[in-house]
Amino acid sequence: MLNRAILIGRLTRDPELRYTPAGVATCTFTLAVDRPFTNAQKEREADFINIVTWRQLAENVANYLRKGRLTAVEGRIQVRNYENNEGKRVYVTEVIADNVRFLESSGGNQQQSQTYSAPNNQDHFQDDGKPIDISDDDLPF
Repeated sequence: MLNRAILIGRLTRDPELRYTPAGVATCTFTLAVDRPFTNAQKEREADFINIVTWRQLAENVANYLRKGRLTAVEGRIQVRNYENNEGKRVYVTEVIADNVRFLESSGGNQQQSQTYSAPNNQDHFQDDGKPIDISDDDLPF
């Protein structure tokens, strides 16, 4: 089974850094991701996707990302639920990020980018579109 999400969008607000009672950093932010089509009024719509980061990645995101910055996120989709004060079940869908790439510098210069990854996870953005060295024996067809 596979659960991977790769998103590119802009932050809708500054990231919010918190710490668990055990002292583990967690950071949340929302990414506005354009839809690949326009509506009946020829306007582009966007989806607003909640992102969660943990530990060192959370601290890096909180320190270096700001509202409006173009960002790439890679992670897994998670759905959780809880019972609210009125006794109703509330479902929350979010992306738990293990790789965040800052696609613009803080000055808005788009030529620089920086990648931050959670430890022990492969950086799938690292090749930046360069050809992959693969032999015919590795292909399943």
